[in-house]
Amino acid sequence: MIDGFSFFKKRRFPLNRNKFKFDLIFSPILIGPFILVIISSLLIKSIQNQSTSNDFLSHLFTGICGYCLAIIISYIPLDRLKKYVFPFYFISIFSLVLVYFFGITIYGAQRWLSLGLFTFQPSEVAKLSTLLAIALALEKKKINYLKDLTEPIILVSFPWILIFFQPDLGTSILIAAGGVIVAWLAGVRAKFFTISGVAMLALLPIAISFLKPYQKSRILTFLNPERDPLGAGYQIIQSKIAIGSGGLFGKGFLNGSQSYLDYLPEKHTDFIFTLFSEEFGFFGSLFILFLYALILSRIIRIGHMTRSNFGKLYCYSFATAFFIYVAVNMMMVLGLLPIVGSPLPIMSYGGSSMMAIMFGLGIVMSCKIYKDVPVN
Repeated sequence: MIDGFSFFKKRRFPLNRNKFKFDLIFSPILIGPFILVIISSLLIKSIQNQSTSNDFLSHLFTGICGYCLAIIISYIPLDRLKKYVFPFYFISIFSLVLVYFFGITIYGAQRWLSLGLFTFQPSEVAKLSTLLAIALALEKKKINYLKDLTEPIILVSFPWILIFFQPDLGTSILIAAGGVIVAWLAGVRAKFFTISGVAMLALLPIAISFLKPYQKSRILTFLNPERDPLGAGYQIIQSKIAIGSGGLFGKGFLNGSQSYLDYLPEKHTDFIFTLFSEEFGFFGSLFILFLYALILSRIIRIGHMTRSNFGKLYCYSFATAFFIYVAVNMMMVLGLLPIVGSPLPIMSYGGSSMMAIMFGLGIVMSCKIYKDVPVN
């Protein structure tokens, strides 16, 4: 019988059997997401009697596949991963282009591709591929002049334009934010951000003119949800009622009135945190925040440990982007931001988002395993 570890050994993959069993499989950076998958799967299962689809098994299966994917990716050395960064980026761009020709419409938005047994949302993958591409582009580049930012700006512009005109305002903003994060971590001077900020303000009226009516309505609803309590403002009002009714300890599992009486739409996707907060209250929500904080702290720690400039830049930018994804979703369901269709990482139902996040965590784990291996 062939020893599986001999495969890695022959290819100079510096593995250790004990580390494989404990430091990786039971690492907080993977155990945290796995716990979140279990919690969110139980929540989805609890409301399944209101749905005709088997979302519970789909979400759980996707989480397990993502967990296995992260472990597989983690054992690929960074120097090999770097060779596939730009092909991965171009594939994600090509997928975004295909959406305009072959995309399927769900909930009135054309953002998905059908791959037979399942659907695929290219914009979720583009968020990760753009981070990787910019991190690689800025790995050894010193930014002294505005022209030095030409490559990163081009790398951000392609997915941003394609996603913005789907239309998907929320994801396009997150793509742009990811590019800014990597540039800032790469040492871009403050004056470049000042120039960019002034340019964005100057272009803001033009950008607003491209917004769809429902996007403008979301902004107005954010400013005053009561202007249309039975229409555009209904979802955010119900979300705040559900979270507030949870109190300190929650109503208990399966006892959430707003969720189970179907007052709250889309509770298993973007508003799953609302569903959890109503049932488990303030202290339960703190536990979820603790798990996310644990994941973030481990990513940042690994970024500090790795010797690779690409690894450091990627880990720090992925941690910051991950924090923004979590913060935007939670602020959205609390009424502190307009509803932009941003899923809660790992917990929200959606295979594309789940697999992209777990793929990204796998690369972070690769930075840990090969932290002492210099990468050219």
